[in-house]
Amino acid sequence: MDHKRLLRSTDVFVTGHRPLPKLACSVLLTSMLAVLPAWAGRSCEPRALDATQVIKAMDLAYQSRIALDKSGAQVAFIARVGQDLSKYNLRYSHMAIVWRDHPQGQWLVVHELNACGTALSDLYDEGLGSFFLDDMFAYETKIVIPEEASQARLVKILRQSNPEAMHEAKYNMVAYAFSSKYQNSNQWVLETYASAQMEKENPSRNEVQAWLKQAGYQASTLEIPMLTRLGGRMFRANVAFDDHPFDRRMAGHIDAVTVDSVYRFIAQREPQMQVLELKVK
Repeated sequence: MDHKRLLRSTDVFVTGHRPLPKLACSVLLTSMLAVLPAWAGRSCEPRALDATQVIKAMDLAYQSRIALDKSGAQVAFIARVGQDLSKYNLRYSHMAIVWRDHPQGQWLVVHELNACGTALSDLYDEGLGSFFLDDMFAYETKIVIPEEASQARLVKILRQSNPEAMHEAKYNMVAYAFSSKYQNSNQWVLETYASAQMEKENPSRNEVQAWLKQAGYQASTLEIPMLTRLGGRMFRANVAFDDHPFDRRMAGHIDAVTVDSVYRFIAQREPQMQVLELKVK
């Protein structure tokens, strides 16, 4: 899928007021069988989508749009199941911010993506349909809608084209939660949320991380043995461990920003947040 770098794009997959029929999805598929680039930790091996995958992605995107419309929200956090993380007791792998700048506008997804085979990332925006076409492990999503005051602060950041303020191009899939050396995609969402909560204007990443630590954010601890770490560092450009504290790293404890940890932190601060979970079988 051709991601658009912070452009206000039109989502051709979820427009109008009803989902695309199966026939239309199948016709659409013929123009999409070129292999997708790998993003945000995906394999670089060429993989073509089949009609079933396209239909499921469009169905989930449609359900998400309807749920967001009904919620009355202007901005929310949205997650997808891009890979199987069950061995780490995690379900969702990648999250983004979804918003619209006026009540009748289309929903746009803003997120950080890692280019296949590189240690670099960039910020992109796209429609809901594109978000769910990116090599899903399961067609499920979790949408968290923050309280109105948080929504207003986040919209201000997005409307003023400041999402890049918290972005670090050096990508690391398991970036340490309290280091500004690298960043993973979930960390960009967390730090953008945190910057919106702070009273300080235009804080640095170091200041945001200090605030997160003081506010009680707790990363997810992944148990990754030394040989696995060594293999990941040697053979994957987007994996590094040198930002993690030495003692924790040697013990195999990798404290990374995950979807689960971000949602837990938001829930601690915003007990009135709404949670929507949707799936397509």
